[in-house]
Amino acid sequence: MSKVQNYRLHFTVPTRKAAKLLKFCYFILVLLIVSCGDTNTKNSNEAQQTITQPKDTLVKNQANKTILCFGDSITAGYGLEDTNDAYTGVLQQRIDSLNLNYTVINSGVSGETTAGGKSRIGWVIKQKPTIFLLELGANDGLRGVPITETQSNLQAIINTVKEKSPETTIILAGMQLPPNMGQDYTTKFKALFKDVAVLNNLEFIPFILENVGGVASLNQRDGIHPNEEGHKIVANNVWEVLKPLL
Repeated sequence: MSKVQNYRLHFTVPTRKAAKLLKFCYFILVLLIVSCGDTNTKNSNEAQQTITQPKDTLVKNQANKTILCFGDSITAGYGLEDTNDAYTGVLQQRIDSLNLNYTVINSGVSGETTAGGKSRIGWVIKQKPTIFLLELGANDGLRGVPITETQSNLQAIINTVKEKSPETTIILAGMQLPPNMGQDYTTKFKALFKDVAVLNNLEFIPFILENVGGVASLNQRDGIHPNEEGHKIVANNVWEVLKPLL
């Protein structure tokens, strides 16, 4: 092999290696650029999430404020074409008009007694409401359930709420009976609600059907359950005690 040929061979090999090395460097450079771009995007997204998260959490916490109405057919809106016309729905409309962040939950069951309420309060209170309105007892009275039994059941419901959701404010709705149940029974029945409220230091509505009970034009044909206009007055009775708590 001549010197010239030998020179060309040695010159060609290093040139190919250099070319490969140069391509490899370009490849590494591209990877670094892409990697930095992804990192910047990721950091930007994380920063944005960090900024918006407190606001989202605040809205969520506000939306979680609830008023749970736990009762019988009066709360359930028995006999109404639209249960949103019950006093619970009227309360929600008023709350919304004032831009207050509360949701009213209707947990009324027609025919419910205090014994029935006692049996279901354990899973209902898992919602941990901000305010708990206890509206039970009317069906006990109409059935002539012993006063001591009704009072014991109400106390058990209140104890469960305090135990399972200690931050919840409890409102007790008082109830009265027509005189045909007997003077002695109706008097003691009326008094038991105030006694329970005082004993437990609860917010108290003396008579949830004030200005509605016994008024034919504000009740349905059965003379017991409020009609749509009657529920508006019931809502006013509740609102007098509820408003200061909001």
